[in-house]
Amino acid sequence: MSLPELWVCHLGGLVDYREALSLQQRIREARQEEEIPDVLLTLEHPPVYTRGRRSVPGELTMGEDWYRAQGIDVAQTDRGGRVTYHGPGQLVGYPIVRVDDVVAYVRTLEDALAATLVQEGVVDARSRPTEGHRYTGVWVGDRKIASIGVHLSRGVTTHGFAVNVENDLEPFSWIVPCGLDGVSMTSLVRETGRTPSLMKCFRRRAAYELARALGRRQRLVSLSRLEARVPVASAGSLAARAGAVSSGAR
Repeated sequence: MSLPELWVCHLGGLVDYREALSLQQRIREARQEEEIPDVLLTLEHPPVYTRGRRSVPGELTMGEDWYRAQGIDVAQTDRGGRVTYHGPGQLVGYPIVRVDDVVAYVRTLEDALAATLVQEGVVDARSRPTEGHRYTGVWVGDRKIASIGVHLSRGVTTHGFAVNVENDLEPFSWIVPCGLDGVSMTSLVRETGRTPSLMKCFRRRAAYELARALGRRQRLVSLSRLEARVPVASAGSLAARAGAVSSGAR
């Protein structure tokens, strides 16, 4: 019996956070109506702090104007968790998938990302070191390398994960990332000492491991393929930046 598909679409270039959020919402609506299979979007964002549903006043201690003066946007979002940072060189993945148990699903994300990082040479990567939503993600010792925050609506997820691959880590030091005082953020490059330009390989491996963990068969699709099935208001600007990814399965 053939496994159900996971459509994997890489959005090339840097994708504005709000634009990506709009795209997720439209794909989610199509998935809720069973018009498309499960989808994984992979991308990178321009510098942005995002504040989740558990965010509290005062998290951005320097004030939003100061962060924007550093070239970092600030966006409110409906995912779980508190404030975190996204920027170039960080792999962001947005699985828009149907799930029955969101807690088990988050564990699946953690395990798939940890397995990917181990294969890339971060041998001590593991899911949360202790129980509790505050420690959700993937860690290397007491250093956090991947963050996870999801939202569930009518059985379909949005948002997902962010893995520090070769991004600048300094913006994390200007906040309390994920509400964890004293936490140290790390990256694939920092942990392995490897040179940058790892993103393409890591992105492919992470998508494959996630599809496998979800019990799905990966199928690579272009944004134009999604456009044909999903009414995406801003698809034109996204399509102009997206890499043309040919269809296929691994």
